[in-house]
Amino acid sequence: MNYECLLYEVRDGVATITLNRPDVFNAFNDQQSYDLQDALKQVARDESVRVVVLTGAGKAFCSGQDLKAIASASKRDLSESLEKRYNPIIRAMRNLPKPIICRLNGVAAGAGCSLALASDLIVASTAASMIEVFVNVGLVLDSGSSFFLPRVVGSLKAFELSTLGTKVTAEEALRLGMVNKVVAPEELDAAVAELATRYAAGPTKAIGMMKKMLNKSFNSTLEEMLEYEAYCQKIAGNSEDYKEGVAAFNEKRKPQFKGA
Repeated sequence: MNYECLLYEVRDGVATITLNRPDVFNAFNDQQSYDLQDALKQVARDESVRVVVLTGAGKAFCSGQDLKAIASASKRDLSESLEKRYNPIIRAMRNLPKPIICRLNGVAAGAGCSLALASDLIVASTAASMIEVFVNVGLVLDSGSSFFLPRVVGSLKAFELSTLGTKVTAEEALRLGMVNKVVAPEELDAAVAELATRYAAGPTKAIGMMKKMLNKSFNSTLEEMLEYEAYCQKIAGNSEDYKEGVAAFNEKRKPQFKGA
């Protein structure tokens, strides 16, 4: 796929989506948001894709909305912009039945921070940082940050980070549970590739259902989740990957999952 503001590559079951506006730290203009929406549709349709890696070109991951790109727009309706541009991205990421690994190579600010938090796993470079920068321009959290941030760091810390616009280093993000792993910049590619390879060879159907289960758990009771677990386990128990997993266990070999 060829995009104006993205790089898109699929190799060995791994789709890598790279935000590609490095001259503005991969800030979102309209085109980049629509490109990313389309790329997420592509990975959902492509059965060969078992895992997605989301990253940024150059030194940054994503610095949020490109404020220069909207400076000339008079009375721009920000709610309309969210509904058309950002919210479809976040919904697509959370509904994608495949894992998304954020390769956090640099700063993730504003909507870029939301984009990282909407991922399933985050591997960060020590050069990376996260900041909910909205308050610095008189705006509120958007693109899902008001949902993800308090669930990750707790309500007190979420209020602090949101209302003070506090920059969080990669090491502090790890301590707060905002990222899964922090490595040196020169080790980032290898660390992400190791995880992506594992997921590309994993039971994708089961992993996708577990992602959906964990999403559902935020707004469900224990009884509802017990019932949903039973429903999903029935589906998983009828999958080809389950048959292969049991056969591999009994034959004392490594399973060859196909994702179905």
